[in-house]
Amino acid sequence: MNDVLYSSPLPLAGGAGGGPDAELTALPTPNPSRKREGDNWPGLVNRDGSRWHYLDTAATAQKPQVVIDAMARAMGADYATVHRGVYSRSADMTLAYEAARRKVAGLIGGAENEVVFTRGATEAINLVAQSWGLHTLKPGDRILLSQLEHHSNIVPWQLIQQQTGLVIDVCPLTPDGQIDLDAAEAMLTPAHKLVSLAHISNVLGSVLDARRAADLAHAVGAKLLLDGCQSVARLPVDVAALDCDFYVFSGHKLYGPTGIGALWARAELLEAMPPYQGGGSMIDRVSFAGTTFAPPPQRFEAGTPAIVEAIAFGAAADFVAAAGLDAIHAHEAALVRLARAELGRMNSVRLFGPENAAGIVSFALEGVHPHDLGTILDEENVAIRAGHHCAQPLMDYLGVPATARASFGIYSDESDVAALVRGIERTMRIFG
Repeated sequence: MNDVLYSSPLPLAGGAGGGPDAELTALPTPNPSRKREGDNWPGLVNRDGSRWHYLDTAATAQKPQVVIDAMARAMGADYATVHRGVYSRSADMTLAYEAARRKVAGLIGGAENEVVFTRGATEAINLVAQSWGLHTLKPGDRILLSQLEHHSNIVPWQLIQQQTGLVIDVCPLTPDGQIDLDAAEAMLTPAHKLVSLAHISNVLGSVLDARRAADLAHAVGAKLLLDGCQSVARLPVDVAALDCDFYVFSGHKLYGPTGIGALWARAELLEAMPPYQGGGSMIDRVSFAGTTFAPPPQRFEAGTPAIVEAIAFGAAADFVAAAGLDAIHAHEAALVRLARAELGRMNSVRLFGPENAAGIVSFALEGVHPHDLGTILDEENVAIRAGHHCAQPLMDYLGVPATARASFGIYSDESDVAALVRGIERTMRIFG
């Protein structure tokens, strides 16, 4: 990793050292002088060799070359099926697939038998809802969500609500956009069986006090599910220290491929959960008289798995672990401080979320729809997200139809913030 570290020459306001002239020690970043071949981050270089200012990492992260290479090898020279073949390459691929599970589990402090590969965090939450929820919850039971949840942590529970008659409660936010755990404490009762919250908001970047959330949930006998999509690539995560019961995340936000994600759950919970889907691989023995199922995690991985994607997922976990999540968090926090300081100087900009947001800055530009801003920024070689970010209840809460969102990654630096500011200034001139 050392060959891609550099010390930024540009000072950051309130940077990593805390002072106005502190410099940001950046992490792996693209080399703009390398046009196409051999770049550490091929997706950050345009076809003409120019730097693309990618500020949509919260939606999906760009991929480092090491992950791309791992995926190419798995799909090419190393490719074979897993768990079934008696030939040597299949055995090798099975070892690589299960090694990826260990890497992903290790990234969050879990055990490999507690990690189920899914298509992403959305499927992971649906798995918990349809397996644990459908067979545990009954009419009159309650679950607690929050106002800032992604649709993927709302809709699956609404579907279960229709099937079980459970009641969904919604925890409000503090004025700066944090989940209000004082309010949660007042709302929770022994009727609550689950608390399901975002570890980091995908819109506001606010970080949940997850351990307190676990303590509050467990105090009334409820389980805690954490949506870790935004946190696993931004913060050190230890599921044992957090004391959660379920933890979900996606590979593509962790600098890995799409189509792969993970559910971590306590081993005793997985053991008690029935299969989510039926098919090959997840069985012990099948007969027309009845079927017995494999132990977790295989019980929840019906059919031929996403072999290539899982191996690349493991490579992404290795990459992030080697970079150091404490360093990544400090890097992104410094960029958030810089971006909020720059945008805060503009009278026409309304900032959302807390000052100490993790890697994400959402804002609105007076008189300009976020889609128009995003279009003009695209002309300036800057990519942001504009819309409701799959969090329409939060938009209603904020009183806006949409926001503009700039989100940082391990590859982001001060030039991205400068390009964003230039693009906003141009937009303000266009709209008068």
